[in-house]
Amino acid sequence: MIAASVVNKKAMTDGASDEIDPTTGGAFSLFGGMIVGVNVECSPGQRLVQAWRAGNWDAGVYSIVRFELVAHDGGTRVILDHTGNPEDEGEHLEKGWHDNYWDPMRNLLSS
Repeated sequence: MIAASVVNKKAMTDGASDEIDPTTGGAFSLFGGMIVGVNVECSPGQRLVQAWRAGNWDAGVYSIVRFELVAHDGGTRVILDHTGNPEDEGEHLEKGWHDNYWDPMRNLLSS
């Protein structure tokens, strides 16, 4: 559980500053402001739902990102559901999730 109201850290891949208020209704900014949004639901140990947008999307366009933690074979499975993004962004976003989240997380947890 995160005790501070705002977490400042360096991104795993590019060193850009990230800010995350870990509460429902809290704002976040990732990769130096390239991705911004608000936490719609924060259920520690269960689920995080965010209204999420890239800085180059049209004004007012947000997608919904949902991370869910589920017990699985004595461990935890992380389920990602990202919906509502602009159609032409799908391939770019899928690559970004792998390059910036899944691969670094796999490397961190397997070392």
